[in-house]
Amino acid sequence: MSIHLVIIGGGPAGHTAATYAARLGARVTLIESDIVGGTAHLRDCIPSKTMIATGGALSFAQRVAGMGLHQIDAEVDLDALHARVAEIQNHLHDSVCQVLNSQGVRMVKGVGSLKGPHDVVVETATGIEELTADAIVVCTGSRPRIPEWATPDGERILTTQQAYPPPELPSHLVVIGSGVTGVEFVHMFSSFGSKISLIVSRQQVLPSKDAEVAAELENELLRRGVRLLKGARAESVERTAEGVSVACDDGRVAKGSHALLAIGSIPNSESLGLSAAGVVVDRAGYVPINHHCQSNIGHIYAAGDLSGKLPLSSVASMQGRKIAEHVMGLHTRDHRHLDYEKAASAIFTEPEIADVGMAEAEAFATGRKLRVTKVPFSANAKALINDQPRGFVKILSDPNTGVVLGGSIVGRHAAELISVIALAVTCNLKVTDIVESVLVHPSLSESLADAAE
Repeated sequence: MSIHLVIIGGGPAGHTAATYAARLGARVTLIESDIVGGTAHLRDCIPSKTMIATGGALSFAQRVAGMGLHQIDAEVDLDALHARVAEIQNHLHDSVCQVLNSQGVRMVKGVGSLKGPHDVVVETATGIEELTADAIVVCTGSRPRIPEWATPDGERILTTQQAYPPPELPSHLVVIGSGVTGVEFVHMFSSFGSKISLIVSRQQVLPSKDAEVAAELENELLRRGVRLLKGARAESVERTAEGVSVACDDGRVAKGSHALLAIGSIPNSESLGLSAAGVVVDRAGYVPINHHCQSNIGHIYAAGDLSGKLPLSSVASMQGRKIAEHVMGLHTRDHRHLDYEKAASAIFTEPEIADVGMAEAEAFATGRKLRVTKVPFSANAKALINDQPRGFVKILSDPNTGVVLGGSIVGRHAAELISVIALAVTCNLKVTDIVESVLVHPSLSESLADAAE
């Protein structure tokens, strides 16, 4: 008899676990209450990157003179942008469903919860369905964190999921939060022509990133006319006759037409019935997991945002694959565990930012010796051809062995270029492996070899 795997949550972790497990011979039931493909993924990540791409096209249109073209005027068509976002969402959703259907995965639309260690209850539109599972995956994602001092209304005070795009483009947007999500929204709406005020609770944007990377982005934000309120924490946001008013703990006030909350997320774990199955949850609501993504109950796995690991779709997908392999017994032979410290990430601003592996500050804090090499894109022929010479490639390596430990890229196509460094970090390659690869000329990737050398 085949193993019955029940998955609660159809996001990147859930549908990847489903497709891999079905391929390996499991009987799979996938429960999703909203949209297969993931609410956070298809209604947050994908829309934001779609709008950023539109903003990038608009930004490029404003500087075509640098490419030897007559200047052109372009403006946002909000209705067309809504349609573009919806078309991409629907296409990705349909693609995932087609794959799952072709593999015999049973999809149930409803709200799933645990009734016991092997028992799952699903509330559907037609009633209650009870399932018995050999293994269970919980991957219900997260939702935007809303502080006590703010009440989003979907009109003037917005969460991230209410801004794809909002009912109207803000004339002046106050963004609360200067992490990855916050700066992406700053880039997006400044490209659309909105004035921006950014509440920065610390002394630099992207506080968890490399200081040089953050400084490069700050310079671009200032060039765009973004007002940075550094060292300020928002304490209240209120609607006014003119729009919104955001008060900070240092007495400063930011006024605008709209406010956007970008201050993190919280896991969707409270209604899963985890305690009924004996699953341990930490104080923040995440499910602690081991390297197999198992909870304290061996046959119950957690993945995606719910696991408290890196909140990236790419990480969630890899967790889903690893779970399927473990459930089906493949991890009894040699395999590579998922190393969260070697996961590549990107920030889709302008210039684009990407990094992977060890950070420079982290190495110095631990006293580890490090070789840091940095090459500007202004020395790269393709960057000059593209009329986008801003940014740099930085590679971190072990000075004794030459093994690549990490890297950061700021500039055009950084999210694509970081893949080479990510591969080097994952496979313990040396800088000489990059240097001795014959790369395309002219290409931005040549700067990777220059930095490695």
